[in-house]
Amino acid sequence: MNQYLVTGYDYTDEGALERRMAVRPHHLDNAKLYKQKGNYITGGAILDDSGKMIGSAMVLQFENEDELEAWKKGEPYISQKIWETVDVKPFKLATISTE
Repeated sequence: MNQYLVTGYDYTDEGALERRMAVRPHHLDNAKLYKQKGNYITGGAILDDSGKMIGSAMVLQFENEDELEAWKKGEPYISQKIWETVDVKPFKLATISTE
């Protein structure tokens, strides 16, 4: 599978955090669905210096670009205009042995 690092930064208008919090349950449900399908590896919120959520970072994997594009179309933080910018880069998760 091809792995991707997804970085999304939220809009910065006055209602941005409230919108994010309203859409967040749908985003997490979507992540859970992709986790069950084996596409979601890890992710979390990007925080500012005060601990406020300002974006997200995720590592995802898909068999092909069509699956990646389908995820983009179905991702609530994209479709509901939570992320102002989204950057998707090819990524290779390191395998670290404890031996």
